[in-house]
Amino acid sequence: MFKNYLKTAWRNLIRNKAFSIINIVGLAIGMAGAILIFEWIQNELSFDQFHANKNTLYKVWNRNTPKGEVYTWDVTSGAVGPTLKQQFPEVKAVTRTGWPTPRLFNFSNKAIKATGLDVDKPFLTMFSFPLSEGSSTHALDDVNSVVLTQTLASKIFGNQDPMGKIVKIDNKDAYKVTGVMKDLPNNTQFDFEYLVSLAANPYTASMETKWNTNAFHTYVQLQPGASLAKLDQKIKDLVLDHDSTTAEEIFLHPASKWHLYSRFDNGKVVGGRIETVRLLFMIACLILLIACINFMNLSTAQSEKRAKEVGLRKTIGAGRWTLIKQFLGESVLLASISGIIALILVQIFLPAFNHITDKKLTIEYGNLLFWLAGIGFILITGLLAGSYPAFYLSSFNPVRALKGVFKAEKQIITPRKILVVVQFTIAVVLITSTLIIYKQIKYTQERDTGYTQDNLLEHPIEGDISKNFDLIKNDLLNQGIATAVSKTSMTITIEGSISQGLQWGDQNPDHSKIAFTQFASTGDFAKTMGLKIIAGRDIDIANYPTDSNAVLLNATAIDWMKIKNPIGQTITANNKSLKIIGVFKDFIVGSPYQPVSPMVVYGTKSWYYGNMLIRLNANQSIAKSLQAAEAIFKKYNPAYPFEYKFVDEEYGKKFAEQQRTGELAALFAGLTIVICCLGLFGLAAYMAENRSREIGIRKVLGADVANIVQLLTWEFVVLVAIAILIATPVAWYAMHKWLQDYNYRINISWVTFALAGTLAIIIALLTVSFQAIKAALANPVKSLRSE
Repeated sequence: MFKNYLKTAWRNLIRNKAFSIINIVGLAIGMAGAILIFEWIQNELSFDQFHANKNTLYKVWNRNTPKGEVYTWDVTSGAVGPTLKQQFPEVKAVTRTGWPTPRLFNFSNKAIKATGLDVDKPFLTMFSFPLSEGSSTHALDDVNSVVLTQTLASKIFGNQDPMGKIVKIDNKDAYKVTGVMKDLPNNTQFDFEYLVSLAANPYTASMETKWNTNAFHTYVQLQPGASLAKLDQKIKDLVLDHDSTTAEEIFLHPASKWHLYSRFDNGKVVGGRIETVRLLFMIACLILLIACINFMNLSTAQSEKRAKEVGLRKTIGAGRWTLIKQFLGESVLLASISGIIALILVQIFLPAFNHITDKKLTIEYGNLLFWLAGIGFILITGLLAGSYPAFYLSSFNPVRALKGVFKAEKQIITPRKILVVVQFTIAVVLITSTLIIYKQIKYTQERDTGYTQDNLLEHPIEGDISKNFDLIKNDLLNQGIATAVSKTSMTITIEGSISQGLQWGDQNPDHSKIAFTQFASTGDFAKTMGLKIIAGRDIDIANYPTDSNAVLLNATAIDWMKIKNPIGQTITANNKSLKIIGVFKDFIVGSPYQPVSPMVVYGTKSWYYGNMLIRLNANQSIAKSLQAAEAIFKKYNPAYPFEYKFVDEEYGKKFAEQQRTGELAALFAGLTIVICCLGLFGLAAYMAENRSREIGIRKVLGADVANIVQLLTWEFVVLVAIAILIATPVAWYAMHKWLQDYNYRINISWVTFALAGTLAIIIALLTVSFQAIKAALANPVKSLRSE
């Protein structure tokens, strides 16, 4: 029996080659798109879930409530971590990490630049980053120990055994290699090439007792069975208990939510990347559904050709369930062929997909679970695609079918029409969503950043740059390479340091609740940035030594502080009185999709300075300026390469995630359209074939090509128009919810829906018209010969 079914299925597939190809190709494209998305989703869901201690790992977050709004951030003061370990027995281990830091590694005659993290010793035992050499427990015992990834170790030492070797870091400090770590997997939030001890960093020691300056990421590992809810209550006021000038509350965020749930509203986690995961999962299901709808439509459209087969089988005793199993088997066979083609397509397009998503996804052919999942995926797809045709074909009356009088009843609403409407509804929703996502990205990219990005570059202050800064600055200015140069505490494109506890005016305790983004500069901060000074002047310690006790504030800070005539007034920070000497227009440091935070820029020489801003001369070619600047840096900092970053390029990276979402939406909207077009093409071809005699008679009676084309295309245009009407409110609701994540967002315009609808109609017309024109141009004698 099975052999007979298989033969029948194969003969039917060969007999209707064109429709079989459309079915197989459409299903293969849908399956390939779904497989790519499922691979991406699996990677997203697995982020940092490989850590053995994942169920007891937490990150410490801050929140406070200035002006009735709850703000949250994941940077803490240096004192939080050690205090948690000392005072709360529920805490088993604590580690802090600094910001990713590029450093120069010297060994023999090699100088290699690498980016890594300063961490506390427990980092390697809390997190599962296995060492191929060395002990995770003791690798960072000595403050001058370094752990390298295998790739970095290979770059520095080649084929030599790195263990125990001495490397010089930043051309001054000798570090001993005490561990070699396997390269990081692609599903972790961490990104480093080496680890060194935080205890070796003098900046850490200066921050150990400060509670109102947030500059570290802090992670804790709880004891087994410790209650998160109870501990959160106990530690909530830890910062306030140690520093009454602040109003921060701390809480713990579990490792299972670090990657997918990082967006907070009113102090509570409400979403994050999980929304993109859900969106793409839905898109994968919709693409697969559209491909299955194609299969259903083309199978039921050819029902008359198989009516006699059904009638004969029923006459000789075949039951309905037997026929259902036969047709489902045929569907699974087609799905299997489509699955093989889909896998080939996935392998071909995976590199391009990885480029779009910025991932390194691979197909694990050696994994048994992959093949089991693949077989299950094909079975589910085959059963889904074949379900309606199987029940439809098996329902034919055998007597009418054998007499050849079986005809599908002409109805205004048929399952086939409903399925076409569903297909194009999904397509229009995806087209509309893609257009709105790109409009939102463009709208935000055009937002005024508040400073001039052109010809502005950053260079890390490393090696001898700090002691030779004035010499480097003077040469850059005197040679006409730059028009302004400034030191800053850190890069201006990351909101990396936040401070509370500032006081002003009547010393209202509520003032300390406001969190300020903070920078430090020794001079020419506004000039180099191209900031607009609203009142007062820029910091200039060289000409005004008292500016070492001065600050600049942004317009948002003045608005929050409600200070009238701020120039000359004083504020208090860390029990030190500071004079306001200037107010500047807001500039964007953090997310371009969110409002600008209050900001304070300190004039001081005592801060740690890690960044150098250079405003290149616009009247000189960039290439020439960079070449001349490199010579100056080589002169005063010979051990280090001249490595710079253009600020506009770094700022552009803030849009990378949204751009990837837009590209993925466009990609899968395109796939949806292709699959829909394949289905329409097949239906149009079948309709033209079935109505060939009618078309012949109409042509004999005088109908021209335009009349015939209109006759054959009108029904599809109506179905697409209905789909547009259904899709418009659905797309509006979905995109309205998506846009709520952004404070700075577009208004959804009716023009977008009109454009998406027009595109859908044009695509449908182009697809159907080919078959319609072909049928209209056919010789009517051929179609009427049998009459």
